[in-house]
Amino acid sequence: MAILQTEDGTLYTDLQTITQELAPVNVKINHWTVGDNPDIRNLLVQPSLQDDEKETVLQSLDGYFQELQQTAGYQSRDLIVLHPGIPNLDELLAKFDKIHTHADDEVRYIVDGEGVFGFVRPDGSQVELTVQAEEYINVPAGTEHWFYLTPAKRVKAVRYFTGTEGWVPEYTGTAIKFPHHRNLQGVKG
Repeated sequence: MAILQTEDGTLYTDLQTITQELAPVNVKINHWTVGDNPDIRNLLVQPSLQDDEKETVLQSLDGYFQELQQTAGYQSRDLIVLHPGIPNLDELLAKFDKIHTHADDEVRYIVDGEGVFGFVRPDGSQVELTVQAEEYINVPAGTEHWFYLTPAKRVKAVRYFTGTEGWVPEYTGTAIKFPHHRNLQGVKG
């Protein structure tokens, strides 16, 4: 269940309301099931995966990839697995926890765990969106955003690419107005 927080602390969990709140930045979010294959579900709960296990997960979800290939020209996909046992995890994540843009869309399908995307809206206001398992997000190219993991520091995400050249973060220098934590009181539908 996605959670959107505004600067004033208001929280939204209703997907339709979240979609409306994200409309000014054209960010798309949707629910995509991973299905009920027990072998895939068992792989997703493991902290880390071998390359062949990642490929098994990817192949089980390739219906989504094929749709993206046909409708939006996506050419490749991979599965990134982040967890506290990864050496230099904090340094790796530090590249994305400052406001930046990309020359290409950032497309993620969270299959396990969760992460937080923050966005700068055209009026200068900011929102943070916690994206959880079975949620798909598309952050359009040029959108000012940032990303960090929740305290569990665990996420498995399918990344979809039209190419690789758009994947360098371009830092904008805009300051983040949010502290990196959530207050889950006052959730609205």
